[in-house]
Amino acid sequence: MNQLILTASIEEVSTLRYTPAGLPALNLTLTHASEVEEASLPRQVKVSVKAVAIGSVAESIGKQAVGSSWQFKGFLGAALRGKSVVFHIQTFKPI
Repeated sequence: MNQLILTASIEEVSTLRYTPAGLPALNLTLTHASEVEEASLPRQVKVSVKAVAIGSVAESIGKQAVGSSWQFKGFLGAALRGKSVVFHIQTFKPI
């Protein structure tokens, strides 16, 4: 199963664009910071994640403030040239 749920802040948002099929698309960068337990020790996690939203989700995210925090749900896919990973956001909600 390829499913990711991530609580993160919107760090950067590109200009809304349209796919060749005419769907709205939005590229963005999310940031996450938390403390988790690994090998019975606390670990600080800070990460920036490249993400994309398509359709009405793209339009909705585009209206949110940079710096605002949300719970994002979606899946991981290869970037355009397959050299990195992109989080494809399917839904989001306030935390």
